[in-house]
Amino acid sequence: MTTIRFDDFLKEQLQDPNFKAGFEVECAKLSIAVAVMQAREHAGLTRAGLAEKAGVPLRTITRIEAGTNSSIETFSKLASAMDTKLKVSLSDQ
Repeated sequence: MTTIRFDDFLKEQLQDPNFKAGFEVECAKLSIAVAVMQAREHAGLTRAGLAEKAGVPLRTITRIEAGTNSSIETFSKLASAMDTKLKVSLSDQ
């Protein structure tokens, strides 16, 4: 049985444009999920507390923190509820 390092496997898979596009989408969702969770915790809010303060269903917070995509409008509501600013950036990296 041949063993391959994960980094080598991923590098090979990223040569496929379809795989790369999907991988980048999932990485972005994960980054957003982590950012929302960290901001919520920094604000001292529970998921339920943030949902109530932002006027969104609790399941929305749960889905976002699980890596499900959402709208800019929803992210704006969350940012406002946590007294933070929403900043969106695009990078060529």
